[in-house]
Parts: sequence; C-alpha cells; structure tokens
Amino acid sequence: MGRSGIRGEVVTLADEVLAAELAVEQAFVDGVYVQLERSARHARALAREGHGRGALGHEGGLVERDAMVFQAARRIAQLDAAHEGLVFGRLDLQERVDSEPRYIGRIGLRDDNRDSLLIDWRAPAAAVFYQATAAEPHDVIRRRVLRCSGPTVVGVEDELLDADAETDLPIVGEGALMAQLSRARDRSMHSIVATIQAEQDRAIRAPAKGVVTITGGPGTGKTVVALHRAAYLLYNDRRRYETGGVLVVGPSGVFMRYIERVLPSLGETAVALRSLGEVVGGLRATRHDVPAVAAIKGSGRMVELMRRTARQQAPSSPKEYRVFWRDDVIQLDRGVLGKLRRQLMSQGRRNRQLPRIASSLLDVMWRQVRGERGRDRGREAFDDDMLSSEAFVDFALSWWPPLTAPEVLGWLRDPEFLARVAEGVMDPDEQRLLVESWQGDGLSVEDIPLVDELRYALGDVPDRVREEDHELDDFLGGDLQELTSAVEREYGSGAGPWMPPTHRIDDDGYAHVLVDEAQDLTPMQWRMVGRRGRAATWTIVGDAAQSSWPVPVESAAARSAAIEGKDLHEFHLSTNYRNSAEIYDYAAAYAERVGLDADLPTAVRSTGVAPREVSGAADLASTVRHELGEIVGRVGGTVGVVVPVARRAEVSGWLASWPELADHAPHAANPAAAGDDRIVVLTGIDTKGLEFDGIVVLDPDAIEAESPTGRATLYVVLTRATQLLTLVR
Repeated sequence: MGRSGIRGEVVTLADEVLAAELAVEQAFVDGVYVQLERSARHARALAREGHGRGALGHEGGLVERDAMVFQAARRIAQLDAAHEGLVFGRLDLQERVDSEPRYIGRIGLRDDNRDSLLIDWRAPAAAVFYQATAAEPHDVIRRRVLRCSGPTVVGVEDELLDADAETDLPIVGEGALMAQLSRARDRSMHSIVATIQAEQDRAIRAPAKGVVTITGGPGTGKTVVALHRAAYLLYNDRRRYETGGVLVVGPSGVFMRYIERVLPSLGETAVALRSLGEVVGGLRATRHDVPAVAAIKGSGRMVELMRRTARQQAPSSPKEYRVFWRDDVIQLDRGVLGKLRRQLMSQGRRNRQLPRIASSLLDVMWRQVRGERGRDRGREAFDDDMLSSEAFVDFALSWWPPLTAPEVLGWLRDPEFLARVAEGVMDPDEQRLLVESWQGDGLSVEDIPLVDELRYALGDVPDRVREEDHELDDFLGGDLQELTSAVEREYGSGAGPWMPPTHRIDDDGYAHVLVDEAQDLTPMQWRMVGRRGRAATWTIVGDAAQSSWPVPVESAAARSAAIEGKDLHEFHLSTNYRNSAEIYDYAAAYAERVGLDADLPTAVRSTGVAPREVSGAADLASTVRHELGEIVGRVGGTVGVVVPVARRAEVSGWLASWPELADHAPHAANPAAAGDDRIVVLTGIDTKGLEFDGIVVLDPDAIEAESPTGRATLYVVLTRATQLLTLVR
C-alpha cells in the first residue's frame, strides 16, 4: 500500500470515503445542471412566445408581449449568472423534520414534477443553513459545503452539528470557512454565500423597514454582508426594490470595481453601483482635493455658502435695461431688478421661475407707461412690441438665464465674488484655498456634493410640454413664437424653450440605499446621499476607528438628519476573517499605541508569519523592489504597494522600469509595463474596503502625517493584508 500500520489504513479509508461522497454529490449536481438547462430552454421559449404576441396587432398583445419578454429576460439572466457555484450547500436533518437532504444554491430550481430541487439561499427554508450551530443545531445533523469548479464537485467540507444524533453520516473535510479564508485573493470581491456565519446571517435577514447599521472592525465582512443583504431584499420584495432601484455607494472607483461582481454572481443586476464621485447623475469625478481643502468643502458650512451663491445674480448678466416706447422712457435699473429678483426668489427655486420671467418684467415695465399714446395702445400691444424686440428678448434671456449647477459653482472661482458670498462663513485663508482648488480643470470628488446642493437650490429647468406649465402662454394669448425662436437661437432647438436636463431631481430617489465605509462621509456627502434615500430603506456599513473625516460629531449629525424618522436596527460583527492573527495583532497594537478608539475583532486564522519592518535608508527603490519580489514569489494572489500620495507616480516609475520582478515570480510580469493585475500601487485612502494577499507599505510615517486623520488611514492600511505585511521605513 506504500503506507504502514494503522495510520496507512486510516488514510486509505478516508480517501475512499471522500471519493464516495464526491461521487454522490457529483451525481446530484449533474442532475441540477440538466434541470438548469431545461429551465433556460423554457425561458428562451417564453421569450420567443412573448415576441410573437406583439404580432397580434392590438394594444393588449403589445402589453402581454412586454410583460412576457421582461420576465423571460430576467429569468435567463438569473440562470446565466448562477452557473458558477450553483450548488454549494447540503443539510441533513432529523428524519422527523425532513427525511431527504436539502440542497442550497444561488437560485431556486424545481424538478419536472414542480418539487423543490434546489433552495435559493435567501429563502426561509435555507436560513437554518447559516443559523445552525453546535450549540443550537436547529435539527441539523450535518451541514455540508460543496466546493465546485464550474459543474464539477472538487471537494466537500462537513460539520457535525448534533453530536448526540444517531447517524452513520460520514464527516469529511477541514472546514468550509477555513478553506475559504485561505484562498488567494484576486482583483474582485467574491460572494460568501456558501460560508455566511450566524452573526452575519442575522444582519442579512434583518427587517427591511428602516435602517440597518452593520459595524465591526477590519476584516469582519461588513461589505460583503451588506451586499448579500441587498440581494436578500431584492429576493423578498422584488417589485418594490427593482421598481424603485437599489443604490450602492462606496468610497472610490477602485472599490466599486472590486465589489462589482458580487451581486451579479448572486443573480442580481438591478442595482446601481456609484462611488462618491458618481452619485449625481451625469457627473463623474475621481480626483480628490488635498486634505485641507477637502475638510472645507465637506463641512456643513458649505450649505449656507451654496444657498447664498444660488441666489446671486449671474455675474455676466446685464444690470439694467432701457427702452423708449411711444412717449415714455422705460428703465429697469439695479434697484428695480433687485427687488424683482428677490420677489421671484421668494416664490420657489430659481430655475422654476423661468416661465414667469417675461411676464414679470413686462408687468414692471408696463407700470412705467404714463403717456397717453402708450395707454391708448394698451397692454396687449405693449407686450407684442416688447416680445418682437430682439433687444428685450436678449435682455430677458441674459438677466435670468437657465442655470446649471456646475456653471454656478464656477462663479466661485472669482475671489471677489467668493469673498462677498462667504462673508461670515469662511475666513480669508479658507477662501484662498477654495479659489486655488477651482482653478484647474474638472470637478473633484469633494465638489460633487456642492454641485448637488446647487442643483436642489436652483431647481430643474421646467419642461413646458411635459409639465404643462402654460402660465406665460395664457398671459400672452398663446403666442410665444418670438420668445421661443430667440431662445432656440441662443441655446439650440429640440427640447422646448429652456432645454430641461436629461437627469432631473425627481429621478434621484431610490427604494434602498446602501452606504459602505460610512464613517468617511463628510456632512455634505451625507446630504447628497440622504436626498437619494428620503423614501428608502437603508443599510449603513462602517467602523468609526477607520474614519478619514476629522470632525466625526458633525458627520454623525448629518447622518442622523439623512435617516431622520426611520427605525434603526443595529448589528455588530466581531470576528476578523481577513487578516492572519499575526497581522491583526500588529495593527491592533498600533491602534492602541496611537490612541485610536478601535473596535478590535478576533482574528480566527494564524499563519505563523509576523509582519516585517525593514529599512530603506541605503537604497529605497531597491529595498521596495526586493521586498515586493519576495512577497510576490510567496503568495498566489494580489499584492498592494501602499505609498504616500506625493510618491505614487515615483513608485509606479520604479516598478515600470523593473523587469527583474519576473525573476522573483515567473507568473508576475512587470506590473506597470505589462499590466499585471496582481500588483497595484495605491495611496492609503485608496485601500479602503480592499484586501490583498500581501502588502508593502512605503514610508508609513509619511502616510500617518498626510492628514489630521492619518493615523486612522495607516491603521486601515495595516489591516488590508491576508498573509504577508512588510513596512519599509
């Protein structure tokens, strides 16, 4: 046998048992994939039938077609997404509960007799798969996790939950959770649907109403639990959440790309993933302001600054208008126009007053007509003459133009304008920093909430056709040809007189809002996200100790305002599944040493490899290359190089000119030149929510000193590695 004694017999028996169990599970999985293909064929046939209904030639046929095609398309997408890891769980229960095993999967499937073949992991019948423990087995004797590669079962991991049960069920494997934790990381977050733990499951299946908060230290799975909760909500109330939409907000584009596969892998695609620079429709910002500027733009004081700015006269607009009509000189000076502007502002948002502008100006002007010839001609003739005058139309358009929020934010580039509206709100040094930040091209991530604040202060440009706002038409007897023609000459045609925006304020609301890394949101970002969730249920994920916002009290108040009046359900995760115990002990010791009030979860996995600190004083570039090469050669997944903001381009250059990396790891080509996606260079803030097999941290002291919250940022960096961590000082 090649083995001796009792040990050899035990090993051989274990191999035989495992092979037999794999064969049993493979037979079941094969049957499930056969049924999956039948379901897919049925869905495609339903889609074809739906298209055929459209040929009936009447409205009922078209409605029926749309409904059938929509349902079929959704089912096809769900079935396509389920192929990888379709079957992942099995429950063997007490016979009085269920004599047949229950199989758990990414979706639910029935056999040809309409009996349940596979239970959707979100269904109530699957809840016990996650909630059963040895202390409370819930009638479960054995819980099994199937590890599959495509349709092939490659392993099984068992837990005996009821040791007192009379059973001959074999128990094989080393534990599904530990197997999952030991896998190599890649550039995407993966579903944990097969290994959800009991405390995580309670948060996932929490009541839909109100706000669910999920807190916990690094590595506790807060993000992936929240994403599984979104999938659970969609499963349980699909009409509400697909119709109203689910918005997932994260800290950065890097983070959103990292998590983007989780929900589709669970069969859910009706979700909008937006970084904080993409929340406002039609805008996308990736650049961050320096910390001093970001602290100003994120402050609640910006609400008043934006309110004042939105009420100002457009800097390029005319300050007066003068015309001779019949025997009268009619003049609109600063005083008259200022009074009229304040009157219009009191009636609602600025852009919403556009239909009233011409009539309001004409009212003021007609009151100045004193001469007998003018009075004899009458008001109707006066209005006709003014609206036929290119000078008057140009003045009306210029004095009260339709405004966009980015355009109004641009007014603040003028130091004199900013000083006028910022009096009592910002001191001169803060004003100078703001002006400097707006001299470059493009918006920063911190500008997006300011744009949103201005959008709501200005209001949408009315759509006269859609909203049937005919006040001015009625006043002028329905003849707006001259005014409409003038506006179209100025702004283009095809969208009515004022070209309303394609994305409107009314489009902002969602049925559910999920906010990740919530501790980092500024007060202004909370206002922006809060507008999307006024009628929504919420999931809020965060860890206060990882906050990069320097005034947490102000941010907490803004968060409370965003979710005011909603029921609160709080869940705390206490186990660190990401870091080895050696890495997290190092990070926790740092947090305690620098005075962070950190939530310190328990790390469940040990590698025996402690973090290393090395000196780069002799040759920093060579030291970083050497340490990176060592890590790349020892791990199978992703590796991060975390650097101070000011050195990112420099370090990327070091790696781009370093072909020797291939000597350390044959599978890892030059990361910058060849585009190897195992290696990535990031700043400390960029690492939020991410994880890597190994990390090299360059100049941790500089990362700590970059901002008032640099200690929290460095703590985040130290908790990103799953296996190896090296600091180069």
